[in-house]
Formats: sequence, structure tokens, C-alpha cells
Amino acid sequence: MKPILLLLAGGLSISTGALGAPFPDPTRPPAPASRGAERPAGGGSLESILIAPDRRIAVIDGQQVTVGARIPAGEIIRITESEVVVRGTEGERALKLFPSLTAPAKSIEKGTAK
Repeated sequence: MKPILLLLAGGLSISTGALGAPFPDPTRPPAPASRGAERPAGGGSLESILIAPDRRIAVIDGQQVTVGARIPAGEIIRITESEVVVRGTEGERALKLFPSLTAPAKSIEKGTAK
């Protein structure tokens, strides 16, 4: 009985080494440093948008703002599902929630997508 327990204990200790393999977690969000590269010059970084029947709130540089609020880049004039429009000294500009995402072009021919 003791040899079997020793074999099981040894087998478990060897197999747990594979659990600590250096594979990245696929569910982990990207590092904050990578977002800094997409930050527009002279403007804020749009982090989140909340739209409810009675309010529209955006989070820019960690600060909750609504339409009419002032941020360093200017005044918030519109909040939509994917962007916040800011009016500043240089005119209006949009802060996009996902600036690096673009829709892929699809060609549909005879019922198949390419």
C-alpha cells in the first residue's frame, strides 16, 4: 500500500509542474502601457461609456463626465455608444472608445463571404 501511495504522490508532484507553464492568460486585458500609444495628443483618453434612459456618462482619464462638462481638451458636446465629441479651441473632435478597431471589408459573392 505504501509503494502505491508514494507513486501517486510522486506522480502528482511531477504533473503540477506543467500547471505553472509560462503561457499567457488569454483572458487578461492588454497592459495599460499599450493604450498610451493610442492616446491623442492634447486630448483625454476615453475609457468607458454608460448610456441609460435617463443619463449619458463617459469616463475620460478616470473622471466621470456628462454632456456640458469641461475637460482640459474642451467641452463635452455629445456622447454616443462609441465616441465622445469634444469642442475645443481647435474645433470639434471625437474621442473614440475603440480607436484601433476597424471593420474588415467583406466581399459576398454567390452566398459566400471572402
